[in-house]
Amino acid sequence: MVKKNNRVKITSDVELQERLVAINRTTKVTKGGRTFTFAAIVVVGDGNGIIGYGLGKANEVTTAIAKGVEMAKKNLIKIPVHKGTIPHEQATKFGGSRIFMKPASAGTGVKAGGAMRAVLESVGITDVICKSKGSSNPHNLVKATIKALDEMRSPLDVARYRGISLDKVFNG
Repeated sequence: MVKKNNRVKITSDVELQERLVAINRTTKVTKGGRTFTFAAIVVVGDGNGIIGYGLGKANEVTTAIAKGVEMAKKNLIKIPVHKGTIPHEQATKFGGSRIFMKPASAGTGVKAGGAMRAVLESVGITDVICKSKGSSNPHNLVKATIKALDEMRSPLDVARYRGISLDKVFNG
């Protein structure tokens, strides 16, 4: 695995699990009849801090999902996961979707809605509290969640930036 900022290039040693978040069907009516096309938004992750999402469009559902998985594998990022939760609170907006994420103690579980839950479970977060406000469009929720996770800073990065030890980051 080669890290460039938060972007990650995968090698063969990473096993990614794929999750289908939503499928959208569109219809084009022409003189010859109706033409259906499908758009699938897919999230892939290794359950250990690597996540990516992709949108695939095709005339068949399976082809759309396959295209979405390929796009997701090209857009992988590394997320800091600290003891099964996120390192700090984060609020983000993407389109009409606004989300708020807060770290939770062990045993809390993933308290989040459908599209956000798929992203958080794929990245390997087991305890977090989330709130979604505004639009519940799954495309915007997935993008907002990944944007929020991408903006997270690990405790080690914060300690290096401030020039203090890791213990002082947590104990003040």
